Amino acid sequence: DSICAVMVTYVATQIGFGTSWMNPFGVAIAQGISGVQVGSGAGLRLLMWASFTLFGIVYLMRYANWVKANPGRSLAWASDQQHFARAETATTGGHLTWADELILVTLLLGMVWVTWGVLAWGYYIPEIASQFFTIGLVCGLIGRFGRQPGCDANGLAGAFRQGAADLLPAALVVALAKGLVLLLGGDNPAKPSVLNTMLFHMGDGLSGLPQVASAWLMLVLQSVTNFFVPSGSGQAALVMPLMAPLSDLLGVGRQVAVLAFQLGDGLTNIIIPTSASLVGCLGVVKMDWGTWFQAIWRFQLWLFGLASVFVIGATVIGYH
Repeated sequence: DSICAVMVTYVATQIGFGTSWMNPFGVAIAQGISGVQVGSGAGLRLLMWASFTLFGIVYLMRYANWVKANPGRSLAWASDQQHFARAETATTGGHLTWADELILVTLLLGMVWVTWGVLAWGYYIPEIASQFFTIGLVCGLIGRFGRQPGCDANGLAGAFRQGAADLLPAALVVALAKGLVLLLGGDNPAKPSVLNTMLFHMGDGLSGLPQVASAWLMLVLQSVTNFFVPSGSGQAALVMPLMAPLSDLLGVGRQVAVLAFQLGDGLTNIIIPTSASLVGCLGVVKMDWGTWFQAIWRFQLWLFGLASVFVIGATVIGYH
């Protein structure tokens, strides 16, 4: 069902993002701001990544088998029947042509190109968007010369127009979410704002607590903050200048503070409606956020519990 599709494509990326040992947009920036050696502490993060990934795979396979046994159980069943029944009919009994195989190769090479750009040249949203547009254009031209159905000039333009139309509601929700941040004064850590005041008092409220409790509440604070600032690098710039010195006062290692930021920022992207990536994925599969919330909240609680175990364990062992 569509829930499986979103878990395979989107949830997997957020688990990888939230538990990575080398994430340049989250971990590296947070470590740099906190004065922690960039790339340090990779051993625990590798174990964490493996644990979260394994848990995600097991949960997904159990859910997929549960839905396969009775498709009507799926919360997305009615929506899938309405939107994707024709697609199933259109693809039944087909065979890969040379154009199909070349399109798959183009997609693979495109992923290599995107990865290389991010790691070697620091590509971000504008550059990555341009890369995906180029990949789509090349695939369309391959389909055109391969005489694939619907790949003439009008068909390609129509597909692009339909894709843009499908994502328009998601774009509006993202704009409204950004408006919420602006109403709170913006996410610039150097300017007075309601959001910065909230963060200051939440951080100040942690003082005087035991180390383990302080570290766990840092995870909670980062998870809440990610609702308002769902950008990993933006949240790091906003929160870590406060969390790093606060962790010194509380006796919690700065590496633990970075770990709490990493998990709180990355994993909550799976469920918050202010995440542009999540809303975009749900828009593609024609699923509203309420349905997704009903399907994923238990999984999200499991992830938070597992994150709590790692943050508390890192505090106990003096992770640095």
